[in-house]
Amino acid sequence: MVQDIDDILQEINRGVAEMIDAERVENLVKNYYEKGENFYVKAGFDPTAPDLHLGHTVVLNKMALLQKHGAIVQFLIGDFTAQIGDPTGKSATRKKLDQETVLKNAKTYEEQVFKILDPKKTVIMFNSKWSNELGAAGMIELTSTFSVARMLERDDFEKRIKAGNPISISEFMYPLLQGYDSVAMKCDIEMGGTDQKFNLLMGRTLQRTYNIGKEQAVIMMPLLEGLDGVNKMSKSLGNYIGVTENANDMFAKTLSISDELMWRWYELLSTKNLGEIEELMNDVNSGKYHPKKAKEDLAYEITARYHGEEAAKAAMAEFNSVHSQNQLPTDMKEFSLKAPIWIVEALSQCGLSESNSQARRDIKANAVSINQEKISDEQLKLGAGEYILQVGKRKFAKIKVE
Repeated sequence: MVQDIDDILQEINRGVAEMIDAERVENLVKNYYEKGENFYVKAGFDPTAPDLHLGHTVVLNKMALLQKHGAIVQFLIGDFTAQIGDPTGKSATRKKLDQETVLKNAKTYEEQVFKILDPKKTVIMFNSKWSNELGAAGMIELTSTFSVARMLERDDFEKRIKAGNPISISEFMYPLLQGYDSVAMKCDIEMGGTDQKFNLLMGRTLQRTYNIGKEQAVIMMPLLEGLDGVNKMSKSLGNYIGVTENANDMFAKTLSISDELMWRWYELLSTKNLGEIEELMNDVNSGKYHPKKAKEDLAYEITARYHGEEAAKAAMAEFNSVHSQNQLPTDMKEFSLKAPIWIVEALSQCGLSESNSQARRDIKANAVSINQEKISDEQLKLGAGEYILQVGKRKFAKIKVE
C-alpha cells in the first residue's frame, strides 16, 4: 500500500532547516507515484579528509529517504573542487590538496556512503570529468555569469576583507564551479548544509543562465551539533563520531551526549518516524521511560546501522561491563615502550592524548589514571613494568615498559 503523499512530504520536511521551491519537491514526489518518473538529487562532498562523520550523514540520511520515494542520488565527489578548497566558513585561504590525496580519500567515501544509501539508486560522479573539459574558454564564460560585487556579498568574503585577509581568485571560482556541477548533472534537487546556501543558490542561478530546461530545488539541512552540544560536529574540534569508528567507541560516545542534545540527534539521525520520537519524548518527560534508556536506544540504533546488530549488542554489553561494573575493557590496545618513559610521552605515543600538550591538559584535568588510580604529577616517569593507562571514561591502553 502506497503511503499517503502528505505523510511522505511531512517526513521529507522533517528536520529541514530551509527548502527553496518546496512546490517543485512536492511535484517531483507526486509525479513518481502517479507516473513512475524518477528524479535526480545531488549532494557534493569534497574528499578533503578520509572519513565521513555523523554530521555528514544528516544529508545522506535525507537522501536515503528520498530514494524510497523516487530519487536517484547523484553522489558527487568533488575531486576537482577539493584541490581549490571550499572557502565556506574559512577566515583564510585553505591549503590545496594534491590529486593523489584527493583520490585516496574519494575511494574511502565510496565505501562509506553505501552504509546509508541504496547502491542501486545511487550514481557516483566526479566533477573533474566536466571541469577539466571546460577549458580556458569555458572557464572565462563561466566567470562572466556572475559579478565580483555579487560574489563579495558572501558573508565569508565580506568578513575576510574587513579583517584584511586575502582572498584568492580560485576561491571566487569555487561557488561557480559547484554551481556548474548542477548544470552538468542536470539535477532536480540539490542538498547541503545551511552553511552552503550561497553555493547551493549558485546552482539554481547557473541552471537558469545556461538554460538547461530546469531549475533545481534546494533542501538545506541543519549542521549537527557535536559531542559538546555547542559547536558543529567537526574532526578539527574533536567532537565527532566517525562513520568508520569501532562499535564500542561509537556506542560510548553517543551515550556521552547531553539529554537535550539527544532529541536533536533523534530528529536528525534516527530512522524512527516523528510519531515514535514524540511518543518517546512524552514517556521520558512523564517519567515513564528513563532518559538514559532512551539514549541507550539511540546509541544502539546508530551503532547497529554501521556495524550490525551483533556488534551493537556487544558494544552495549562492553559499555555496561566497563562503566556500570567498573571493569576494564576486553579490547585494549597493547604497546611496548622503552624505559624510563615520561607519562606525557606515553599518553601521546599510545594515542590516548593527541599530543604532549593535550596529555598535560588531561593530567591537569584529573582525567588520567594508571592502574585505575588517578595521577596529578605530569613529570612522572614510568619504569619497567606493565601498566593500564586510562584517559577519561573511554580511552584505555595496556603498556609494557622495558
